[in-house]
Amino acid sequence: MAEHAATTSRPVPGWHGAVPDDPVYYEDPYPFHKALRESHPVSLTPDGVWRLTRYDDCQRMLRFSGAGMRLRDGRMPGQTREEAEAEVGRFMLLTDPPDHTRLRKLVAKAFTPRSISAWRPRIEAVTDELLDGVAERGEMDLVKDLALPVPATLICEMLGVPVEDRDTFTEWTADATHGLALRRGNAPPDLVERVMKAGLGLAGYFNELIAARRGKLGDDLLSRLIEAEEEGDRLGPEELLIQSIGLLIAGFETTIGLIANGLTTLIRNPGEIARLRAEPGLIESATEECLRYSGPITWTVRVLHEPIEFDGYRMEADEEVMVGLAAANRDPDHFDDPERFDVARYAAKPAPPAHLSFGGGAHLCLGAHLARLETQVAIGKLVARFDELELVEEKTTWGRSLFRVPGRVPVRFRAAGGSAS
Repeated sequence: MAEHAATTSRPVPGWHGAVPDDPVYYEDPYPFHKALRESHPVSLTPDGVWRLTRYDDCQRMLRFSGAGMRLRDGRMPGQTREEAEAEVGRFMLLTDPPDHTRLRKLVAKAFTPRSISAWRPRIEAVTDELLDGVAERGEMDLVKDLALPVPATLICEMLGVPVEDRDTFTEWTADATHGLALRRGNAPPDLVERVMKAGLGLAGYFNELIAARRGKLGDDLLSRLIEAEEEGDRLGPEELLIQSIGLLIAGFETTIGLIANGLTTLIRNPGEIARLRAEPGLIESATEECLRYSGPITWTVRVLHEPIEFDGYRMEADEEVMVGLAAANRDPDHFDDPERFDVARYAAKPAPPAHLSFGGGAHLCLGAHLARLETQVAIGKLVARFDELELVEEKTTWGRSLFRVPGRVPVRFRAAGGSAS
């Protein structure tokens, strides 16, 4: 450990490693981020994981070629050699080059801006159908009625997963996200059980789906993965299973949070929602501001393969570094009045720097274009169609996900040109 470790270590109540378990943190983590960024921008968690909270430091870490997702010997932090050797496949998010480069190349073609743009009419149709279903009620749950079914329907259709099975794996995916945190060995038994059950459920489901699809390939992403070939390379059976499950989880879990958190923030800022309604052309800027201001992923983790220094503190190879995405996104050195939500922020000239909500470097989010498009359509159509949006509950009810993904957000509204029922 670096010689300055004792001076930067600051125990934080409610934290165990990289996982916040304090409901106060989930509701509003930003005062904690601000205090940490101002007093200890380079610090340690109580269990010895480094933290970065300034924009420049976080961006540098995300782009650092001497860092990855695994220890230099190929294990995940906290994973035994036996556990690592028993892995039959790894999702590309949790791999390092050259494996990460190979796997990402095999699936990236389905997520290019051009490929994703072709899905706009379908995203619009799904959103219109969902809003039609609640328009006469004068109330809805932003999660159940919009933020969940839009990305879930799209990733199901992209993968060729029957949409009627959506409810079957919705809870599985929320529980499966916690698998990223179990490696520390201090998770409660009920969480471990849920993660294991979710993993087995998803594996069984996709094994059956892949077996059926092999006999009848279609024009969906799963069929493309089955027949994927890039410079003579193909996905092995275990790799195919893991990538399919991983893409399903990544394809809608965090987008639920992005849409729901974004709409919640807009409703709490009536002046901004009114401005967006008056200037619908601001929807792209508004989506970027939702990502900056209330993105669903507050931290990401990198594992050092080479030493690096921040503020004179030397971090050694195989040490973990938590990158404070949400803290960096409100760094006043880069964002004017960063605690203010401004739907026109990214329409300004010159524009502010890019937020870090999609990560960066080799692990920049593969689904960023899809998440942006789904959010633009879902938020834009709801804001244009419904007036007088009002939160029924002051505090958010958070879901079971590892990320800041609401479980429900009930609202009341008046249909534009009509009256609430």
